[in-house]
Amino acid sequence: MSNTPHRAGTLAVIGRPNVGKSTLVNALVGAHVAIVSPKAQTTRHRMLGIATFPEGQLVLVDTPGLHRGLGSASATAMHRMMNRAARGALEGVDAALLVVRAGQWDEADGFAFDALRDAGVPVLLVVNQVDRIKDKGTLLPYLAKVGEGREFAAIHPVSALKRQGLDALVRSALAHVPEQDALHGEDEITDKSQRFLAGELVREQLMRQLGEELPYATTVEIERFEVDGSMLRIGAVIWVERDGQKAIVIGKGGARLREIGTKARLRMERLFDAKVHLETWVRVRAGWSDDEAALRAFGYGE
Repeated sequence: MSNTPHRAGTLAVIGRPNVGKSTLVNALVGAHVAIVSPKAQTTRHRMLGIATFPEGQLVLVDTPGLHRGLGSASATAMHRMMNRAARGALEGVDAALLVVRAGQWDEADGFAFDALRDAGVPVLLVVNQVDRIKDKGTLLPYLAKVGEGREFAAIHPVSALKRQGLDALVRSALAHVPEQDALHGEDEITDKSQRFLAGELVREQLMRQLGEELPYATTVEIERFEVDGSMLRIGAVIWVERDGQKAIVIGKGGARLREIGTKARLRMERLFDAKVHLETWVRVRAGWSDDEAALRAFGYGE
């Protein structure tokens, strides 16, 4: 029997867009609960990833990327909601993980740090993607420069994708949360429903398979989610803003839509541990991303 006290608490996972926050959450949880793509602003919702270890439990609040532009008057309603979700993640947390990309630190990283400093929580700096640094001799001077004039509770170089440095990060994070029983059941990995996760897995494929701009004009609504014995029957609507976008998502002879559906279905089957029958449709709703009523109908801001 271990004499080490059990610890549990909540940590916000904050950083500018596209530094690997969701990849880190998935690696710590041990499941694909947060969608990932190479494009910035893939994450649109605040969600919890629940990582349970023998020594304790970390409840990780995965958020949209936080940066100055998302809160401006010229930003769309969706961008403003995303920024509110990122800032709202700081409420009631025990500590925060500030995720940055190894070798980089710019104004956007500083903006994220300032938001955490103002929130008054301990900040653990997670320097992600260290596996991409070819000259490891540059890492120490970089860490010294980033730490100059900034107070971090700890600094952890990691590769979330290759699961390097995560054990030390977990030990450090647990040291910054209270001694208490687990906040969630041992088998829980997120606060989101399977229905929500199904929609996100379809949207992940849109982010991965479409061009640079089009994914940001799409969202996914799950119209049907039924349990049929050992099978899940799911109907997903992909919403776009213009007819031309609809044609691109469908592709020639429906080829792209079939590929999106196939890859999303395989992801669902792995995550849900069940056979999935997935149907997809593409529909047009002009200006949905700047329409707060539409955003609420699609589950944003929840």
